[in-house]
Amino acid sequence: MRWDNLGDRPEDAAGAGEAALFGTDAVTTRTFDAPEFRGITFHEVRARSILNRVPGASRMPFEWTVNPYRGCTHACVYCFARRTHAYLDLDTGVGFDTQIVVKVNAPEVLRRQLASPRWQGAHVAMGTNVDCYQRAEGRYRLMPGIIEALRDRANPFSILTKGTLILRDLDLLRQAAEVTDVGVSVSVGFTDRELWRTVEPGTPAPERRLDVVRTLADAGIGCGVLMAPVIPFLGDSPEQLRATVRAVADAGATSVTPLALHLRPGAREWYTQWLHRHHPHLVPRYERMYAGGAYAPTWYQRRITRQVHEFAAEFGIGPAGRGEARRITAPGRGDAPAAEPTQLTLL
Repeated sequence: MRWDNLGDRPEDAAGAGEAALFGTDAVTTRTFDAPEFRGITFHEVRARSILNRVPGASRMPFEWTVNPYRGCTHACVYCFARRTHAYLDLDTGVGFDTQIVVKVNAPEVLRRQLASPRWQGAHVAMGTNVDCYQRAEGRYRLMPGIIEALRDRANPFSILTKGTLILRDLDLLRQAAEVTDVGVSVSVGFTDRELWRTVEPGTPAPERRLDVVRTLADAGIGCGVLMAPVIPFLGDSPEQLRATVRAVADAGATSVTPLALHLRPGAREWYTQWLHRHHPHLVPRYERMYAGGAYAPTWYQRRITRQVHEFAAEFGIGPAGRGEARRITAPGRGDAPAAEPTQLTLL
């Protein structure tokens, strides 16, 4: 595994480069015999930075992320984050599902970075690469400390998850929502149970995720649904789209936003292998659809978006807005530089 050139020296905190991700002298590898962790290896590391700047060319509507884990036991065959495991010479297939990097000091590093006079209180997005409420969070409990750090600085944030474990932190989310902007979205791309079992084998069932939406709504925390991914030829018929949107509306979601499957390098190869095993007749159609790159053709994306929005209007919900998150500026901070330099490729 490529742990070389990864430093954890506090004196380097203001000038770290992309190579300084975490300390080689503080990597502990563990396995647990509990049934839910059987076959999974955890690499506990001490991160030197936890606030990650999103590359300028990204399509994402946010600039900063926090990701306490790398690799994901959800094992979604389409996960675009798979390629990041290659940066540590880890396998992007089964290895991504079973070799989990845990940044055990994430809450304290985040608290330190948020307190820096160079930090200007920008919106922080979580769950944008791997799920911060995957199974490992039940053991490591990093998210309570992360939410507390954001709450205590009144720093706006959002969470995207497929995990039901987020309900454990419901009280903390309420507390944070009292002092800053908090956004929560749950990912539910389809409600077809057979498709779910094969394409998202490590996730809670779609109906369990919709229960999360319902519980958050009942608690006064608005929750949108990212309808992602919409999977071509397997989950994109008008009947399937309508059934999913109806279930989302019944759960009390504030919005529904569709996102068609995209296949970046790393994910593309793993998904193609899955397709050959489960739906070989679709391989030529996928080759044609994604011949131009990682994203489905514009005409297809527009068709899916139009249909989902029509069904959403039918059931009384609309697409998510992209309102800019409220910025919190503490007294005396002035117009300092944006933030400490951080790595661009760390999850």
